[in-house]
Amino acid sequence: MASLTIRQLDDDIKSKLRMQAARHGHSMEAEARAILAQTFADKKTSDEGIATRIQEIVSKAGGFDLTLPDRKAKPSQRHLDFSDESFG
Repeated sequence: MASLTIRQLDDDIKSKLRMQAARHGHSMEAEARAILAQTFADKKTSDEGIATRIQEIVSKAGGFDLTLPDRKAKPSQRHLDFSDESFG
């Protein structure tokens, strides 16, 4: 098992942790472990890429269609025109 030291912990947070630990009948250390375990126990760790995760989220909302830009033009013809005075 690993150990963790937390430096520069705000006094108010430490006090709240101490009070919560007392309410649960735990030491502060045990309470911190319980909080960390609860926070990370339900988190799904995945090797999937960001696009796959976005697709999962969007599909739960029913999905949507995007209009794709015209890709027939050669890259040299898709340049931006900064000649307008508004670009400084």
